[in-house]
Amino acid sequence: MELRQLEYVVAVAEERNFTRAAERVHVAQPGVSAQIRRLERELGQELFDRSGRSVRLTEAGEAVLPYARAALAAVEGVRLVVDELTGLLRGRVAVGTVTSHNVDLPDLLAAFHDDHPGVEITLTEGNTDDLVAALRTGGLDAAIVSLGRRTPDGLGIEVVDDQPIVAAVAHGHELAVHEVVSLDTLRGRPLISLPRGTGLRARLDEACAEIGFTPRIAFEAGDLDVLVQLAARGLGAAILPGAYAAARSDLLRPIALNKPALRGRLAFAWRAAGPGSPAGRAFVARARDALRAR
Repeated sequence: MELRQLEYVVAVAEERNFTRAAERVHVAQPGVSAQIRRLERELGQELFDRSGRSVRLTEAGEAVLPYARAALAAVEGVRLVVDELTGLLRGRVAVGTVTSHNVDLPDLLAAFHDDHPGVEITLTEGNTDDLVAALRTGGLDAAIVSLGRRTPDGLGIEVVDDQPIVAAVAHGHELAVHEVVSLDTLRGRPLISLPRGTGLRARLDEACAEIGFTPRIAFEAGDLDVLVQLAARGLGAAILPGAYAAARSDLLRPIALNKPALRGRLAFAWRAAGPGSPAGRAFVARARDALRAR
């Protein structure tokens, strides 16, 4: 008895046709028929009734089928466990991140490397749109991304931070006398923001569109520190995460926004269908556990 014979039995039983079964297992139809006949001779029983237009299992075939499936599943399990072990010995993990966040990503990567020193780890920076696209296509196993209210389709996420997005201006700016302004107050004013493709910028553009205007972006940069420096010199209102703006209150006056309020979520994200490699799956599981325990 051979595993391939059991594979052919399962294929014919499920397809109820020798030709379709042969196409499924990528073997010529006479080869499938010959191997099943050989198995039937060994067992001393016919497994299929071939008298009708479609092929049906005999009583003996019905009895054999669950064991054939179990044998094939066991073999697949053996392959899987070896693949998992090999992947964790010589695998690769690709991680992406936005430029500014409060996640100790180096610590996560170092801890994983300590446990799996043979796994190659790569880290790339990018904006949220590019990172999400790479997660969906399998170019990345996991990423730290900035999200608005909606979770992109096809991703699983672990939210690690959820905070308001504020306007921050120089202390001498005309808006600095306010603690809160409506978003419409920023209509037509020069704004300083992260570029398109970032979660923070997407949230700003969406919120402004909701109330009928396009934000006037006078300056944009991919580094929050640069936004702070531009705003501190009176060049406009910087759109920043609330906690980050509060930490730079020596240079800027944070102003809450409402009608509508803006919020940004920082999230650890992975492909909902799961990373393709054993090492990728192991990293995602470990990172999620660590982030929940923060």
